[in-house]
Amino acid sequence: MTYAIAHHPLPATLPDFVTQRMDLHYITRIQQLLGGEHPHAWQPTPAGAIFLAGNDYLCLAGEPALVGAQIAALRHSAGELLMSAVYLQEGSAQHRLERKLARFMGAEDGILAQSGWAANVGLVQTLAAPGIPVYLDMQAHASLWEGVQSAGALPVSFLHNDMEHLQKQLLRHGRGLIVVDALYSTNGSVAPLVELVEIAERSGCMLIVDESHSLGTHGPRGAGLVAALGLNERVHFRTASLAKAFAGRAGFITCSSHFKGYFLSESRPAIFSSCLLGHELAWFDAAIDFVAAADDRRAALRAHTRLLREELGALGYNVSDGTEQIIALEPGPEPKTLALRKLLEKHGVYGAMFCAPATPKNRSLVRLTLNSGLDAAQLARIVHACDEIRGQADLESWSSTRRLRKLALV
Repeated sequence: MTYAIAHHPLPATLPDFVTQRMDLHYITRIQQLLGGEHPHAWQPTPAGAIFLAGNDYLCLAGEPALVGAQIAALRHSAGELLMSAVYLQEGSAQHRLERKLARFMGAEDGILAQSGWAANVGLVQTLAAPGIPVYLDMQAHASLWEGVQSAGALPVSFLHNDMEHLQKQLLRHGRGLIVVDALYSTNGSVAPLVELVEIAERSGCMLIVDESHSLGTHGPRGAGLVAALGLNERVHFRTASLAKAFAGRAGFITCSSHFKGYFLSESRPAIFSSCLLGHELAWFDAAIDFVAAADDRRAALRAHTRLLREELGALGYNVSDGTEQIIALEPGPEPKTLALRKLLEKHGVYGAMFCAPATPKNRSLVRLTLNSGLDAAQLARIVHACDEIRGQADLESWSSTRRLRKLALV
């Protein structure tokens, strides 16, 4: 038997307006600025290393009860309805799970999306419109900014957690949407939610709070920071990525049942994405019960956070921008941040390098994301590594260190 040899044609030549952008990435940034090393390329994590680049805050991945629920769902599956969630019949498994998750968060109803990104883009797109101002904290997640663009609305930024600046912007542009994260993903800072609710009510604005990094880890039974502050009835919408403390792959929006019908008919991410699969629904169904009962893991996460922040602060690291389980070590320029990441890796500590567009230019950082499963020996290793590398990483020259000195002089 003979086989024809496949001849693969060369890819079409890309136009210059694309290659010029690619050259900025590969030549100007990677080759010239970073010496040929990609900021997100790394070797597989060696055995015994401490991995602090994931968002599985409560260590649910691999949890036997959740894995078992998924396996059972796969074994008993009679086939999937691969279609848009818009066409799901009332009473479907996805609808039942949406109501269960809504009850967990203290909401009337809710909507599952393919991801936190799809939830945020779809929600903002259905609320805003051309000419409507959307007030975004400058550190609000990129998906919220993308939603504003999708709606053709007017993005109006305000300084991070600066309520005085927000009110000045409101006086200038008028009522619209206010959009914030409950817990910010780059530095672990928390939004002043009570003050935000009061500003929204006085100005006639809607308020959207992204709980991606606080759902499961904060509040009663893990219901989030909005629930912890008793603001369920005063925040119009909450969103969350379920790829963090819930260790799955989906997004969620709290809403009224009346709004849900409108959303499913108007949200492009909802209309043009398929529904979740049965084994995914089974994971989240079991995860809700597990997370609700995980007070011990939440307490462990808080204890780890307090200890590590205190120890790193004592070593001279400026970790004062945040308070929660996401800790930012911010050298500033990308070459210094890449050098920091590699120094930590030599000591077996693996964090995630964040740089533009995830951070402002020259405010890149290594993010250490803590989890409830860390033990005392691992925490001590993290502190020891950060102590050992201070000189090599040139901690004294970091932009965040200079900010800390300025604060000390005030």
